[in-house]
Amino acid sequence: MVVLPWSQLVVAVVAACPAFVLSSPLLGVTKSCAHSVKEQVYHPHGWTIDGAAPPDHILKLQIYLPQPNFHELEQALYQVSDPDHENYGLHLSKDDVESLVAPSSDSLTLVDEWLVSHGLDASSLSRSPSKDWVSIHVPVQKAEEMLRTKYHVWKHIASGSTLIRTTSYSLPTALHRHVDVIQPTTSFARAGPFSTIFRLETEEFEAPPPNAPAIVANGGLKVDAACNTSITITCLQQLYNAVGVKPSAKNGNEIGITGYLGQFASTSDLQLFFANQTPAAVGSSFKFVSVNGGLNNQSSPGVEANLDTQFAFGLSHPAPATFWSTAGSPPFIPDVGTPTDTNEPYTEWLNFILAQKSIPQTISTSYGDDEQTVPLSFAQRVCNGFAQLGARGVSVIFSSGDGGVGDGDANPATQECFTNDGRNATRFAPAFPASCPFVTSVGATFHVPEVSVSFSGGGFSNVFPRPSYQDAAVGTFLRTLPKGKFAGLFNPAGRGIPDVSAQGVNFRIFFNGRQGGVSGTSAASPAFAGIISLVNDARLSKRLPPLGFLNPLIYKLPFAFNDITAGNNPGCGTEGFNATKGWDPISGLGTPDFRKLAEILAL
Repeated sequence: MVVLPWSQLVVAVVAACPAFVLSSPLLGVTKSCAHSVKEQVYHPHGWTIDGAAPPDHILKLQIYLPQPNFHELEQALYQVSDPDHENYGLHLSKDDVESLVAPSSDSLTLVDEWLVSHGLDASSLSRSPSKDWVSIHVPVQKAEEMLRTKYHVWKHIASGSTLIRTTSYSLPTALHRHVDVIQPTTSFARAGPFSTIFRLETEEFEAPPPNAPAIVANGGLKVDAACNTSITITCLQQLYNAVGVKPSAKNGNEIGITGYLGQFASTSDLQLFFANQTPAAVGSSFKFVSVNGGLNNQSSPGVEANLDTQFAFGLSHPAPATFWSTAGSPPFIPDVGTPTDTNEPYTEWLNFILAQKSIPQTISTSYGDDEQTVPLSFAQRVCNGFAQLGARGVSVIFSSGDGGVGDGDANPATQECFTNDGRNATRFAPAFPASCPFVTSVGATFHVPEVSVSFSGGGFSNVFPRPSYQDAAVGTFLRTLPKGKFAGLFNPAGRGIPDVSAQGVNFRIFFNGRQGGVSGTSAASPAFAGIISLVNDARLSKRLPPLGFLNPLIYKLPFAFNDITAGNNPGCGTEGFNATKGWDPISGLGTPDFRKLAEILAL
């Protein structure tokens, strides 16, 4: 492993400003100023330096300014999401949210002065509507000058993918409190889909004999025996008590799926899927939206995109559906000087969607990465963005990960689960953004009756503390955990994941005109989102507001979920956590019962 000496990582912790002058009286400097390290990280295990970054490669730097009133937005989010609060369902408008996340005038002035001092035209730069971030395009050489750092090309040893990153950067000391974080700098996240490889079926899916008796699901419902072979829309409707539901296409309910990393959703495969599983939807499709130059390459569909759109939109039909294609896909390509492969793509989508006036009420994302590869400051800002969506009445749903309690490697024998703090200690590795307390994370089950599947990501955040809505459920689980079990391997005070579960094994999809099976929590997330969209449909049809941020609500309705009490999620050399009665860090509260939810929430 190649590690740079500290003298190369931090260039001048305290140094004079360059020839330019930051003369604002607010900054308290005249002809010189001290610089100090703003952020420093250890590079994640499994990465090595592969050379200096090309000086002319263009970086798209996102500079996030502090949100001094975010605590007020968070308070409002919990009020509109708590069914016991008088403000439940009174979601905030786009303007309301933007006013609560706007930076101070001092921060705006000082950051602009700093940018101007480096030769940038502050008036022409891209900003969020609330001005809580500003985006600049600069070559590596300029970024190194501005941040007093050195960028390198880093290679991920296992996959060979590469990123341009640094492990430390500096700012004028007096500017620190006016900048939350700048990226891409220290984040080594490799956001990817949480699903196994598509398995093409050379023959028709094996069906049980015609006289095979129905099997009984966890909630006592009868389910076709074929659902133990492969999962279809019908299976999910039977399992989650949504048979015969007839949603509206005209009450304003909408659903959306995010797509990243060159994953394109095939409209022709969608029609084959509809013809096979949802005949009433044949002829309908989704609205395609490009984010940051995202393409719509119908000749190169992605398994993940097909899985997500087919099941989420098949379950929620006829709700209008949207698929966002967001550009940005590492690895770095030295001879292409574009900025689209430098940022984590879900931040590009988040910045885009927050600027929209109208947003679908249910959004599912089946991507993520190990939490510890995302610096704390950046994780908090991304998570705060999801809080803004929740405050506006959007249910933000994420897969919980496919590494059990481990680091994303599907083979427990090879999981290393090393910490990134220089100790290389073994520790469970939860996924992000699933660990953000402002999203609903979904684990995976299989079989009927349902059992938690071994790859289902679960555990406790090492970044985010346990939110109050989890105190009772998670506290009960921790009290049942044998004393000393997994001591030092997880953070018992952290946010627990997942929140809920859904089927996640052998989903029957169409890909390039052929049927095949896909497994992963990336299947569970759109399945759960489809059920939530049906609940939103029932509410909107009765002129009730959408559910919005789900977690404060669902933790008060455990009886509306099918409790999963079998299964475990091994990793990091352990058997992982067991599914037990009540909430647990593999199945969460369990799988949804649509009619119970609708009877309570759409009276």
